[in-house]
Amino acid sequence: MEFFEPLGLLDGPVGFAAIRDGLALPLQGGPLAFTLLRDGTGQWRALEDAPEALTRAPAPFARMERHRARPLVMGIVNCTPDSFSGDGLGDLHAAAIAQGVAMLEAGADLLDIGGESTRPGAEPVPPEEEIARILPVVRELARLAPVSLDTRNARTMAAGLEAGAAAINDVSALRHDGDALRVIAQARCPVILMHARTTDPRTMQRDVAYVDAALEVARFLEGRVATIERLGIPRSRIAVDPGIGFGKRVQDNLDVVTRLPLLASIGCTILVGASRKGFVGKVTGVEEAGRRVMGSVALALEAASRGAHVVRVHDVAATVQALRMQEAVRAGFEA
Repeated sequence: MEFFEPLGLLDGPVGFAAIRDGLALPLQGGPLAFTLLRDGTGQWRALEDAPEALTRAPAPFARMERHRARPLVMGIVNCTPDSFSGDGLGDLHAAAIAQGVAMLEAGADLLDIGGESTRPGAEPVPPEEEIARILPVVRELARLAPVSLDTRNARTMAAGLEAGAAAINDVSALRHDGDALRVIAQARCPVILMHARTTDPRTMQRDVAYVDAALEVARFLEGRVATIERLGIPRSRIAVDPGIGFGKRVQDNLDVVTRLPLLASIGCTILVGASRKGFVGKVTGVEEAGRRVMGSVALALEAASRGAHVVRVHDVAATVQALRMQEAVRAGFEA
């Protein structure tokens, strides 16, 4: 497919006025508008060349209605002993459930529960161990809010969906486990596909090289979406994640965030997970992952300013507060 990059983004009253006067088009239904358009070869194009995927709002992912002018917030619940972010709870089920409840009270719209760390260099976890870590947590929290299951393993996917998970979040984009495509096709559930250079965290940061990181990520994700679509899962049930920090250098991560609107050409929900990542520490000089709140919130705001529909975060309260403020500036305050 041909990729188009919306540029010259506007928001708030100016954006609405530009759309009204024919000077801009809504980016995936708004609240952002774009005034310029460039194709994948770098050539400028007329706004009327924009495909419908750039202007039409994707269907609500996992049946979740979006906010007025801010992304949904996905809270991360790590049922792992070795999370890079320093918040892993291992098999402490009660603590993980309490953490999820606290995130919902702080304003999270949905929760992402994982039992295997996929940080660079992480060792794989057997599915039976992963299932033991997450299943009681999924069962309890799925009664309170939509839950996605962060896993690469087909057996874990099937067990989590049976326990009440609403969606699958696979950092390998369903490439790691040969049975994963079958599980998703049978369940017809919403799925999040993430870009990563390799399916093995132990090798993802070796020999990293891109010519155009943002465009290469977009092309990879379009290819995976097309594969899932052929299995009968419509794009309305698919979210794409550019995989910040997965097989990318600092500048690659920054390029992907800056040019996030490229992903709109795919026509799916866009999710960004940059919270507490290592490159945040490199840019800000903060070594301890748990102290990267400010940099992580800044990235969530940048993602929101470039069309992200969902942001995946550890620090829910700080992120929700910042996004609500940004929404009020964009679209006015509603008590």
